[in-house]
Formats: sequence, C-alpha cells, structure tokens
Amino acid sequence: MIFRMIRQFVSMIVAVMLLAAVVPYASAQQAPDAVPDVESAVVAEQRPAIDAVKKQISNYDQQKLKADTDATLADLRLNLEGTSKKLLDIGVSFRPRITEINARLDQLGPPPPQGQPPEAQIVTDERIRLTTEKAEINAVLGETEDLLIQVNRMIDAIGEARRELFTNTLSQRVDINYSLGSEIVTAYGQELQTMNRLVSSWWRFVVTFKWQSMLAATFFAGIAALVLLIGGRRTIGHLYFRDPGIEAPSYLSRLAVAFWSTLMRSLTVIVFLATTYLFLGYFNVMRPDIASLIYMLFCVIGIVFFVHALAQAVICPGAPNWRLVRVAPRPGRILMVLITATATITGLDYIADTINQIAASALSLTVAKSLFATVLVGLLIIAMAFLKPLEDAESGATKPWPRAMRIFLFTIGLVPIIAAFFGYIGLARFVSQQIIINGAVLVTMYLGFLTARAVSDENALAGTKLGQAIQKRFGLDETTMDQLGLVASIVINVFVVILGIPVILLLWGFQWSEMSAWFLTIATGFQIGSFNISLIAIATGVLLFALFYFFTRWFQGWLDTRVMARGKLDSGVRNSIRTAVGYLGLGVAAVIGVSAAGINLSSLALVAGGLSLGIGFGMQAIVSNFVSGLILLAERPFKVGDWIETGGVGGIVKKISVRATEVETFQRQSLIIPNSSFINGSVGNWTHRNKLGRVDIAIGVSHKVDPRRVHDLLMEIARSHPLVLKNPEPFVAFSAILDSTMQFEIRVHLADLSNSGSVQNDVRFAIIDRFSEEGIEIPYPQRDVNLHLEDADSIVELLTKRVRDELAADGKKFKQ
Repeated sequence: MIFRMIRQFVSMIVAVMLLAAVVPYASAQQAPDAVPDVESAVVAEQRPAIDAVKKQISNYDQQKLKADTDATLADLRLNLEGTSKKLLDIGVSFRPRITEINARLDQLGPPPPQGQPPEAQIVTDERIRLTTEKAEINAVLGETEDLLIQVNRMIDAIGEARRELFTNTLSQRVDINYSLGSEIVTAYGQELQTMNRLVSSWWRFVVTFKWQSMLAATFFAGIAALVLLIGGRRTIGHLYFRDPGIEAPSYLSRLAVAFWSTLMRSLTVIVFLATTYLFLGYFNVMRPDIASLIYMLFCVIGIVFFVHALAQAVICPGAPNWRLVRVAPRPGRILMVLITATATITGLDYIADTINQIAASALSLTVAKSLFATVLVGLLIIAMAFLKPLEDAESGATKPWPRAMRIFLFTIGLVPIIAAFFGYIGLARFVSQQIIINGAVLVTMYLGFLTARAVSDENALAGTKLGQAIQKRFGLDETTMDQLGLVASIVINVFVVILGIPVILLLWGFQWSEMSAWFLTIATGFQIGSFNISLIAIATGVLLFALFYFFTRWFQGWLDTRVMARGKLDSGVRNSIRTAVGYLGLGVAAVIGVSAAGINLSSLALVAGGLSLGIGFGMQAIVSNFVSGLILLAERPFKVGDWIETGGVGGIVKKISVRATEVETFQRQSLIIPNSSFINGSVGNWTHRNKLGRVDIAIGVSHKVDPRRVHDLLMEIARSHPLVLKNPEPFVAFSAILDSTMQFEIRVHLADLSNSGSVQNDVRFAIIDRFSEEGIEIPYPQRDVNLHLEDADSIVELLTKRVRDELAADGKKFKQ
C-alpha cells in the first residue's frame, strides 16, 4: 500500500511539473489564425514509443484477465512497472523542448495591444507556431498521464489479485468425504496409467533419438560437480574435515565444520542437478510436461539432501566430539531419520502436486494426497517431541527435550493435522512445507551467525587451522589476528544474509523476477531525499580505495627498499619521504573512492564550512599539532634516529606522525610528545647534521699531586681509546681548584655520539687503574666540624664514667 501511494505520488508530481512548464504561456497567447499541419519534431519522435506503449498496455490487460498463478501475475506486474518507467521517460523527454519554447517566447514577448503599431508578420507567425507546438505537446503529455494512471491502476489490481489468490489458497475449505475411497482408488489407477504412458513415450523417444544428448548432459553435469567437489576439498577442505584425533575441538571449530560441510556437500549435489537440468534443456531432451516433472524432482532431491546434511552436521552421531548439540548417539540417529523422512514426505507432496497438474488428476485424489502428506508430516514432528535425545553431561543418561521445545514441537505438529481434518488443505500444506524448508534454511543461517560470532571472539581465529596457516604465512601477531577475526565475522554475516534472505523470500511466495528487480534497484541506486544511494557505486568506491591504499603501501616499500636504500639516503630522510608518500597516497585513494561511490564532493563544502567553526574553537590543539607535524616533515629539525632533548627529557626519535612524535628514552620508555611542543619550544638535537659529538669526563685529584703530571696522564688515557677521534684532538682542561680537590675535565670527540656511554665507562676505568699504579689519590671532600660546648665538665665526667664502666665490664668477661 505504501509503495503504491509513493508511485502514484511520483507520477502525479512528474505530470504536474511538465504541465507547469506548458501552462504559463497558454493563456497569454493569441489564438492562432491557422494551425500548421507539420507535427512537432519531438512529438513525432516520441509518437511511435507512445503507440507501442498503448499496445503493450492492451496486451497486458488481456493477460491479466487470463492470469491464474502468482508467478504469472508477478511477471506481469514487473512488465507494467517497466512500462510505467517508459511513460515517465517519455514525459521527461519533452522538458528540454518546452524550456526552449518558453525561452523563445520570452524573447518574442506578448503581441502588441490594439491601437499599437503591428509587429512584423514573421514574428507573429513564429509566435503562432510555437504556441501551437506547445499545445500539441500539452495534449501528448495529457495522453501520457492518462496512460500512466491506467498502468498504475493495473499494478494495484495485480497486487490485490495476488493477495486474494494467496488468501484463498490458505482459507479455502474442502469438504472431506471419507466414503469416496473407491473413487480415489480408481482415480489413482488412472493417474498411474496416464503418467506411465507419458513417461514411457518420452523415454522411448530419448533412447531412440536423444540418447547421446542425454549422456552428454549427464557427463557435463558430473564434471561440473566433480570440479566443485575436488576443488572445494583442495582449497577449503580443511574447514569441514572432522579430525578424529582431536578429542575436544573448540566450539568455533565445530560450528565451522558443521556450516561448511553442509554448504559444500549441498552445493555439490545442487550443482549437479542444476547443470543436468540446464543441459537437458539445451539439448532439447525434455518435453514441457516432462521438464516440469524433472524440475520438481531435482528440487526435491536437492532439498532432502540439504536437510539430511544439515541434520548430520548438527547431530553428528558418528563423531560425538564434533556434535553441536549434546544428543546421544542412538536417539540422534533416530532424530536424523525422522527429520529426513519429514523432508522426504514434504518433497513427495510437491512431486504429487506436479503430477496432478500434468495428468489432470481428479480433485478427490488431489485432496487425498495432500491430506495424507500433511497428516504424516504432523505425526513425524509429534514423534520428535516424544524422543529423549539429550545427553546428560555428568551421568551420560538420556533426557527429553526442554518443556518449551516439546510444546513447540507438539504445536507445529498438531496445526497441519487439525487444519487438514477440518478441510483447510491449502493451509495445512503451506504450514507443513514451511516448517521443513524454512526450518532448514533458518538453522543453516543460525549456524552461520554463530560461526561469525565465534570468529570475532578474542584469539578465536588464531586457534583454528585456517588462522594458524594465515598467521604462519604472513607472520601476523595476535592483535592483527583478532582484527582479522572481526573482519571475517562481518564477511560471514553478510554472506549468510545475502544467501539466506532470498531463499526465505522465495519460500514465502515471492517470485525470483520480483526479487531480481528489487536487488537491481538497491544495487544500481535508490533515492533518499536528494541523495542517490547505489550499493554498486559504494562497493566500487570501497574497492578502489582499498586497491589504491594497498598500491600506496607497496609503492612505499618499493621506494624505500629499491630506490632510497640504494641511494644511501639517511634513515631520517627515508622515513620523511615514506611518510609523505603514504599520506599523499591515502588522500588520493580517499578522493578516488568517494568520487567512485557517487558522493558529490561539492556537496561536502557546506559540511566543511560548518566544521571550520568547530575546528576554530574545539579542535585548535589537534589542528595545531597537525600543522606542526607537516612543518616538522618539511623543515626536518630532527629525523627518526636522532638524539634530541626537549622539555627536560631526552631520547631517540622513533616515529614522526602528523599529530605527535614518539621518543624513546634511554630507560626504554616511549614518550608521545605533541608536535606543537617542538614548534613552540626549544629542541636540542645531538645528531642534527651528523653523529659527531663531544663527551666531557670530570675527575678530581688531591692537592698533593703535581697537576702537570695528572694532565699528561689524562691526555695519554684519552688518546689511547680506539673510539676517540684524533681530529679534533682530545683536550684536558684544568677546570677548577676546590677546597679538597683539583678539578680536571677530559674532552674527547666521537664519530658516533651513541657510543658516549661506553667511552665514558672505559675512560673512567682507565683513570682508576692508572691512578692506582701511579699512587695518585682521589680525595674525599674535606669538611671542618666545629663543636660548641656550653658545659664541658659535665660532658667529660659522663664520658669518663662510661669508659670506666666499659673497662670494668670487659675485665669481668676476661676473668670468666
């Protein structure tokens, strides 16, 4: 209802806009004296399209009266929607010409009033011609609008007919007469004879004329299935292989094995059946009646195999350590049999319905088949409720389903039985069929969602065989593997939704043609306000962004390792160039991706203007750091690997980004310093131009030593170190004479200032060793202590007493 109102509203808007372009001049023009016989060029161009649309609408109207199935009505609706779009395009095609006519009439102006000098005849004729053409276009627009209204009414009528057909199918009641047993048996015998005659004649024809085509179709289908089977085992076989040597596999491993084993096994069978059917049709092996029967037979085989594979993957009675539900082996096998039997009976009901249509079976036989199938399906589901399949974790004893599960199984088992016995065969069939097929699809989707959630857990992907292979191949750490697990979780969820939703919609009565049109509209573009959103364009933008991003990363590595490394460039210069190339490539990739996604960059100007106010107030620090980072990369007051000091801290520069710089202190502490601190404050760089630097080592000696002798010894020690440069030559300064020492300072230059710590240690050890050999004393600081005693006699008396007591105590110990 909502979509219908929107469609009508859009049609009315388009028509009104086109009419509005025509009307303004209609009342202002004089009636033409003579109407030209020449038709407007734009009208002549669109007339064949309008006539073709009229014929299509007439044919569609006749088809609508004959349509009796939902698929036919759905196809007819799609055709009418295409016709509606054609009419809208025809109406829009008149707009440029109308705009041109209006502009020309504005130039000509209105005709002169009475009493004024007449205008040139050529001007009058031109005005009459243009006014006539506008009137002609106006008439065609009115005709187009009437056709558009007619098409929209037909679309609404088809939607109403489909809803009525679905309602009647479920609510129609059939009188069940149990006394017609003999009639049903007779009708069944006639149906068998008819089908035997049809199938036998077709098979004789195939054996006589088409046996080579039959073998070729089967051979090519088998090849396709084998390629999928063998290729799947070689590429992703490790994802669904149950290793018997693993006693307690993780829940993620069990989920993944269940999901992929169900998917790959089912795909192999479905590909074989689908390609067989396509090749049989391509080689003209099937008649229309046989084609419908084979199509339904293949569908049933595929669905039954899928349900069986899913039940086996979840219950897994042959490998209890890989099961997803704690089901005991013997009840698990019984449950698998019941599930497969339920799916088989539902499939046979579909086949029986197809046979009814081919053989034109009696109504009583049709009702009897549906009644038997729906009741049997309900009884099998009730039998599942009576099972005790669950296994106790501690004792190993079996126990029944939880109470809620039993009630649910009883309910869905009784509904088709009760509906069938009350005569609502259509409702009973619909419920029983949806229980089996929808249940299988939903369980598969649920397994996929559980797998995605389990993959996103911490360290989950790294614990799987696939994760371990990826981690070993690319050398990824745990954090990267967790991030990869999140990406894999998103991909699995999208994959499950894309596969599962269309299948569910098909099962609930939607036609593939309808869904194809929906998906095409969503993919190619839909309008929300003034924005046109296209999933294909967005996906293209994301793909191009990813491609240019990875190309930038590759180019960075190639430039660093192949070009700059061979050029012997300094590591800091290489880092600056690599960083600049990375930011430039990221910006280019972002612009290309946004443009490919269909986002108009000019529309972002208003957003940028609004953000500028926030940047001016709330983001000053961020912008300041960003600009400072660009200045640092451009001016390069320091580079990666330099030894710098700022704000009382010093260390080695590890990374320079556009917001902050990472400095590692000599205690291995990483400091993240905002870039604005370097621009606004002073920075000391020990290795700005080169690593050459001076090291000062202070030493004090006693006043008793000859200072010239000390000077010579220190010069000898400094010159003897292998890392000390000869030029500039080492220098020993007699720097100060203090109270207790004479202070000397050794000043040496090193080629690499990073060796300063080891050089200082070596020189100090050499000084201690040489001074010991030469008897040179390194004195302690001397201090004069002055004691001021106010009562010296009392202190002397106390000290004397204490000494006597200690001597007396020592004498007693000696005697003992």
